[in-house]
Amino acid sequence: MPEANLIHLGRMAYGEAWNLQRAVGERVRKGELADTLLLVEHPPVYTVGRGAHGSLANLLWGEAERKREGIELYDVDRGGDITYHGPGQLVGYPILNLTRYGRDLHQYLRQLEEALIRALSDFGIQAERLPPHTGVWVGNEKIAAIGVKASHWISQHGFALNVDPNLTHFTGIIPCGIDDKGVTSMRRVLAREINLAEVVPTVEKRLADVFEWDYRPMALESLMTALAT
Repeated sequence: MPEANLIHLGRMAYGEAWNLQRAVGERVRKGELADTLLLVEHPPVYTVGRGAHGSLANLLWGEAERKREGIELYDVDRGGDITYHGPGQLVGYPILNLTRYGRDLHQYLRQLEEALIRALSDFGIQAERLPPHTGVWVGNEKIAAIGVKASHWISQHGFALNVDPNLTHFTGIIPCGIDDKGVTSMRRVLAREINLAEVVPTVEKRLADVFEWDYRPMALESLMTALAT
């Protein structure tokens, strides 16, 4: 089975995690690191992907509203339009050499969706795909967003699963530029309290099932040491 480093970043600012992704991606490209899964929770942030074509048309809240809510704003290099990350959301960044997985970006997106659909099923949530939109849905409401990029077949960015985020923050944008669909969370669907600690092991397992990974847990400190050498 392919080996994958598994690293829990805890809560980390978006910019710091983005820099870390790029550093890890370069080492994976060079063969100096195995495929790596970073799991993180971000403070509130809107990120605008390349699918927005440089437009902020789907950003509804101005600077004053974002400042009041403590929401940062980043232009990023993933696919897709604008999305939100925040506390109560499990964000995963699989940094993979896709030459090991068929060099097929569309297949990779479907694999991420499949892992999340299986994980949600384990909690009794019937989730599904909703073509042509990428992501995972419960009815007409998105419960997990997916946006990736690949350079030299090294993947970056990934998925964001709404466990129990502040759903009000999604009203400050048109999520992914889709104006006729809603957003939901595991807490809303299950009608009970749920936190990341309860969800993370299941998501890890389902990702390992789909990608046939054998995890090698790695502390963040160990990763930083490896990147410094």
